[in-house]
Amino acid sequence: MKIFLMILLAIASLVLIASILLQSGNSAGLSGSIGGGAEQLFGKKKSKGYEAILSKVSTVGAIVFILCSLILVAIE
Repeated sequence: MKIFLMILLAIASLVLIASILLQSGNSAGLSGSIGGGAEQLFGKKKSKGYEAILSKVSTVGAIVFILCSLILVAIE
């Protein structure tokens, strides 16, 4: 069981790293957050398609990573 969880943790970490690196960055920077970042954050819906899929994959990868980490700590 411990080996299975460690392998699952390694896979989840690789998926999490890849999905975060593939997402496009917010290029507005500090000036965009002051001038109109709130409108971008709350006013518009997230794009459908590639970005939405990467966001969901990142969320699932993070949840699996955290759960595996907590279970492995509890086992030891």
